Amino acid sequence: MATTLFDQIGPAGAVLLRTMFAALALVVLWRPSLRGHSRPELRLVVLLGVALAGMNLSFYAGLDRIPLGLAVTFEFVGPLGVAIAGSRRATDLVWAGLAAGGIALLSPGIGGSLDALGVGFALLAGGFWAAYILLTARIGRAFERGDGLALAMSVSTVLLLPSGIVGGGGDLLDVGVLAVGLAVALLSSAIPYSFELEALRRLAENTFGVLMSLEPAVAALVGLAFLDQALSGREVAAIALVVIASAGALGTARAPAPVEA
Repeated sequence: MATTLFDQIGPAGAVLLRTMFAALALVVLWRPSLRGHSRPELRLVVLLGVALAGMNLSFYAGLDRIPLGLAVTFEFVGPLGVAIAGSRRATDLVWAGLAAGGIALLSPGIGGSLDALGVGFALLAGGFWAAYILLTARIGRAFERGDGLALAMSVSTVLLLPSGIVGGGGDLLDVGVLAVGLAVALLSSAIPYSFELEALRRLAENTFGVLMSLEPAVAALVGLAFLDQALSGREVAAIALVVIASAGALGTARAPAPVEA
């Protein structure tokens, strides 16, 4: 749905609407307050807001240049890195090697069938995604409800205002654009981020990271079914390697450490 907005308001405008409407929905739901929170807790909120802004803006910039399935595969280096970093088993090196092989299979297309800048944006989004996972886990421990996420989304909105306004211009006020932006915000941010927050209250970060393993495959199927983005056999094999590596890492992941309420 977000890609349908790119022609009118660009990736930056689409990200702004997504983040702004998600922030509004979460603020209305949780009614967060800055009072009663320590400076370290508020620092976590700001850092998560920066991670959210960077992750979504760089991912949409990449998605504007390369197919959805490939963008998510490159971005997946973030959660897979968290999964591997949090593990202590020698077999995890095997899964890391498989995932690296999948990424390498995609690399020959750079400069040819793939846009190098698009790949760079997707990889940058992966780095922010890793930060998002780690910071969301800490936010879940520091804030009892969804207050921390709501505040972080508000910070993210403020950070995205300049680029979003420049990219979207007057089309940001179009009723049709606003309607799609609201739907994207709920489906891509407000609802899934809330579920992920609750998941990270109960799971170790590395386990959560590998549970994201189906995203590249699902993204490729969505791109094929709804965006007419066909993939070559090499690209399908690359995505499969990343998914297999993630599933293998999940099978050998250490038990999550207990989290204090």
